[in-house]
Amino acid sequence: MTTGRVNPKFRLEDQGIEGLGSVYYNLMEPALVQTALARGEGTLGEGGTFLVTTGKFTGRSPKDKHVVKSDSVKKTIWWDNNAAMSPAGFDALYQDMLEHMKGRDYFVQDLTGGADPEHAIDVRFVSELAWHNLFIRHMMRRPDREDLDNWTADFTVINCPSFQADPKKHDCRSETVIAMNFDRKLILIGGTEYAGENKKSVFTLLNYLLPEKGIMPMHCSANHATGNPVDTAVFFGLSGTGKTTLSADPARTLIGDDEHGWSDRGTFNFEGGCYAKTISLSPTAEPEIYATTKKFGTVIENMVFDPETFALDFEDDSLTANMRCAYPLEYISNASATALGGHPKNIIMLTCDAFGVLPPIARLTPAQAMYHFLSGFTSKVAGTERGVTEPEPTFSTCFGAPFMPRRPEVYGNLLREKIATHGATCWLVNTGWTGGAYGAGSRMPIRATRALLTAALDGSLASVKYRKDPNFGFEVPVSVSGVADILLDPRRTWNDPQAYDAQAAKLVEMFSNNFAQYLPYIDDDVKAAAIG
Repeated sequence: MTTGRVNPKFRLEDQGIEGLGSVYYNLMEPALVQTALARGEGTLGEGGTFLVTTGKFTGRSPKDKHVVKSDSVKKTIWWDNNAAMSPAGFDALYQDMLEHMKGRDYFVQDLTGGADPEHAIDVRFVSELAWHNLFIRHMMRRPDREDLDNWTADFTVINCPSFQADPKKHDCRSETVIAMNFDRKLILIGGTEYAGENKKSVFTLLNYLLPEKGIMPMHCSANHATGNPVDTAVFFGLSGTGKTTLSADPARTLIGDDEHGWSDRGTFNFEGGCYAKTISLSPTAEPEIYATTKKFGTVIENMVFDPETFALDFEDDSLTANMRCAYPLEYISNASATALGGHPKNIIMLTCDAFGVLPPIARLTPAQAMYHFLSGFTSKVAGTERGVTEPEPTFSTCFGAPFMPRRPEVYGNLLREKIATHGATCWLVNTGWTGGAYGAGSRMPIRATRALLTAALDGSLASVKYRKDPNFGFEVPVSVSGVADILLDPRRTWNDPQAYDAQAAKLVEMFSNNFAQYLPYIDDDVKAAAIG
């Protein structure tokens, strides 16, 4: 039995997927919430939200992500970062997954990745869980209902959490698997209920396809000046650096919070929704995001809640610190209706430096921008993981290594070319510690960070005096209105300047050791930036 609106010539059986139970095509949010509740997949929360836990996996499984090593991609995939799977292993995996699916009910969403129709891809999501279908309906872009009558897929994602892979038979690492086959235009996900695997599989896909068209895929948030899409800013950053928070500026229009492309036309969001962390979410500091946690259909993942009132506990991380909510972009009042922007006028690279060395803002040359983009630095702090007793550096190239199927220089060179072509100004912004490392100093004041970002985006920083940082060689403003001068010079904020010097030397060495892997692939000016 099949239900729901779908192209009658493009049902699952037309793709060779047969023998299933009921198949529900393109159900809308009310029906998906109702169905997920009836199936016992979660709980109805305040305002009609859907509360769910994801079991064993409360985050992505990057080590279980594989790319099929076919002749068409074997020379272009970054194999040091992407685990290979043989075509035979994938074929066996696919056949076993199809056999496992027989007789079970499945939910299908026909969606689009990319707000720019010239560069968008159409992706069919086949979900074992109704709430996964709700999640991905929020996260991707939804075609008009009438367009579904003639819709076909460029790629298909099949997500079957109850299926467990056989590492020996399927040429994978464990019972959990995310397998991408570019030749067969299939992505298979098994053995995990974590919903983020759905959206990140599409991001990885676009990260491979778009560079061939000269388009820069970016793990970033983006906004533009209200009424002026030409004044666009993008915010690169790893988890915990403030990417979502700082781009959600009520004075600017939100393009998107996580994944974008930069084409010859400008910036475009890949997605149709947001997937925000909710730990310590504040109704004062982040009122728009907080409000979505009481809106109909918002998926609330792995949050503790009161069993009687269903009120959420934003501080209880006993399930995971990676608690999240997923909601459509239109739930944010200042979100762009088109999800399109101009060429970035400002590029902000966010880092959370727990070593207390980096200044709160620095202006980068194009070569320095490529250096810091390839480095992708942030830091873990003591207590975040067992055994971490002092700050530890984290280098995730391009601010998103797990989603990069090509070598980092491909993305770095694309970014550099676009900066040169369109004249973007690049900034490094530290949202981490000042006055000492984590445990001795204090977190960078959010008010100062916002003031510095405002000055960067409105052009005020173009006319201030700068000094050259002795450790990294970038330019640091000496004085900015509304920000204490001492904050702009990290060494002055430490009680012991010699201790700062020692910490700075340590961090520079960490950067240098990490960057050594890229030296054979980069130009001399970037090498010069690497040594200050």
